[in-house]
Amino acid sequence: MMNQIVQCVPNISEGRDLKKIEYITEPLKNQDRFKCISVEPDKDYHRSVITLIGDPQAMLVPLLEFFRRTLESIDMNNHKGEHARMGAVDVVPFIPISNVTIEACVDYAKQLGQLVSSSLNIPIFLYAKAAQMPSRINLPEIRKGEFEGMGDKIKDPDWKPDFGPQEMHKTFGVTAIGARIPLIAYNIDLNTTDEKVANSIAKAIRQSNGGFQYIQAGPVFLDQRNHVQVTMNILDFKKNPIYRIFETVRMEAKRYQVEVTGSEIVGLLPKDALLDSVKYYLNVEEIPYDKKMSMSQITQLAVKYLKLRDFDELKMIEANL
Repeated sequence: MMNQIVQCVPNISEGRDLKKIEYITEPLKNQDRFKCISVEPDKDYHRSVITLIGDPQAMLVPLLEFFRRTLESIDMNNHKGEHARMGAVDVVPFIPISNVTIEACVDYAKQLGQLVSSSLNIPIFLYAKAAQMPSRINLPEIRKGEFEGMGDKIKDPDWKPDFGPQEMHKTFGVTAIGARIPLIAYNIDLNTTDEKVANSIAKAIRQSNGGFQYIQAGPVFLDQRNHVQVTMNILDFKKNPIYRIFETVRMEAKRYQVEVTGSEIVGLLPKDALLDSVKYYLNVEEIPYDKKMSMSQITQLAVKYLKLRDFDELKMIEANL
C-alpha cells in the first residue's frame, strides 16, 4: 500500500512572540513520517500558519502535544489581531495530497477532535467536509462572534460542539478541525492606508456580495507595512484562478487612484494554481508556453506577473513531496 500524504495546516493565535511560537511548534518538527514545511508568523494578524506534509496518522500524537503547549502558552483574553479567531489553536484542516481520499481526511479530523477534546477538555467543531450539519460547513459561520462571543454562542443547542464540553475554555477558546480540498490563502497589497478602499474592493470580489464564487475576502490594515491588503481565501482555484482575482482587484483599485504593489501566498499552494496564471500571462504577451518548464521557471514567472513577495518554489506543494 502506498503511503498516504496529507497537508495539515494548523493556525495558532500568536504571531509576535517568536520564542513562544518556537516552543509551541517544536513537537511538530524533526519527525520521521511527516515534515514541518513552514511556520509563518504575522505580527499584524497576530497569527501563525504552520504547514505539515506527510503521513496523517503520524501527525496525531505530535498535534496533541502541540495543542497542549498552545493551551499552556496562549491566553485568548489578552489577544488582539487583524485576523478573525475563536481559539488559541484556531483551525486545523486536513487536505488530501496523495493516495488519500477526502473521506479519509474526515476520519483523521474526527480522530484528532476526539483526542484533543478528551485529553485537554477543549470544545471542537468539525467543519468543511467533516461538518456534521450544514451550518458548520463554512468556517466563518462557526467563527462568527469570535472568542469574545463564543462563551454565549456555545450554550445555544444549535452550537453544541461536536466533541468536548458545551462550554468555552476560558483561556483557550474553541477549535475547528476539518477536511477540505486545497484552498489558497492569498493577499493583495494596495498602496494606501485607507481600509475603506480595501473593503470596497473585497466586496466587489467576494461571493457573499455577488462577486466571484469560491472567494472569501475582506480588508486589513498592516501596521508593520503601513498599507492595506485585500485578504482572501480562494476556495477553488480551478473555478476562479489567481490571475482573474488579481486583475480584478487591480482594475477595481484604479477607480480610487490606488495601485496594487504586490501580493503574497500564505502557506502552500498546488503547482497547477500557479500554472493557470502563468499560462494566462504568457498568452497575453504571445509567448509560447513550455510544458517542460521547471518549478524554478514557474516561480520566476509567477513572481513577475503576480508581484508575489517572499515567494520561492518551496511554496508549491509538489516541491515538498
